[in-house]
Amino acid sequence: MTFTLPVLSLPGFDLAAFVASTLAEDLGPGGCDVTSEAVIPADAVFDGVMDSRDDVTLAGLPVAVAFFRALDPDVAIELLAQDGDRVAAGTDIMRIRGKARAMLTAERSALNSVQHLTGIATMTRAYVDAIDGTGATLLDTRKTIPGLRVLEKYATRMGGATNHRMGLWDAAMIKDNHVAVAGSVEEAVRRAVAAGVASIIVEVDRVDQIEPALRAGATHLLLDNMDAATLRGAVALVDGRVPTEASGGVTLETIRAKAQTGVTYISVGRLTQSAPAADIGLDFAYA
Repeated sequence: MTFTLPVLSLPGFDLAAFVASTLAEDLGPGGCDVTSEAVIPADAVFDGVMDSRDDVTLAGLPVAVAFFRALDPDVAIELLAQDGDRVAAGTDIMRIRGKARAMLTAERSALNSVQHLTGIATMTRAYVDAIDGTGATLLDTRKTIPGLRVLEKYATRMGGATNHRMGLWDAAMIKDNHVAVAGSVEEAVRRAVAAGVASIIVEVDRVDQIEPALRAGATHLLLDNMDAATLRGAVALVDGRVPTEASGGVTLETIRAKAQTGVTYISVGRLTQSAPAADIGLDFAYA
């Protein structure tokens, strides 16, 4: 089965500019791939197959397509899978046929993107599977590589997570340092309410902070670094007044027990912070 070539359009992300700057970084001030220019005849054509060497959930294929097209607008690309698909080890996911120099020059940038984003999607899918049936929703965080947030959060969506806080602008997140400067949880929340902030997420790491935060006007509680028993008590105390979110040190081994406490959400920073690159390769053969 083949798929229509995707067009990646993400608010806040300029794919063409990303491709251009990445290739400029690789090609240097002379704009040259010295190896391909020296070794590959100008008229050579390569057929190539991109495949996965592990079981993965795919993300980033449209980015790879953009890299190949940037250097050879006439490249023929056949997409054999699409972002969000789970594929088994050994699955072919893309075939390309284009100018050999261009394909070899674009290869590393295309693979780096797919490997990184697929790694994120694959880890995300494992966490989503781990809480299946609990009613909790998996969230990502702002723990992203600078400049890649939109792409990395796209990858978590491909893995089944829900995006949470794209930046500092779309919700207040009152954390321990904000509380320390403001003087108390209640005072920090009160100031956010007075400033007219509609969405006020408050991090609490003790149960005795819950009522002051709610009393002052918190709209969402982040229950930080609490074990499952403490989370269960905190959720009972909140009693549905606002959404609750478990966060901090969540692993595949602990996430299901935390999800079963009744929290609305569980956020996991390691999805974008620590996901290993997927093992995806691109093999060429003379046409």
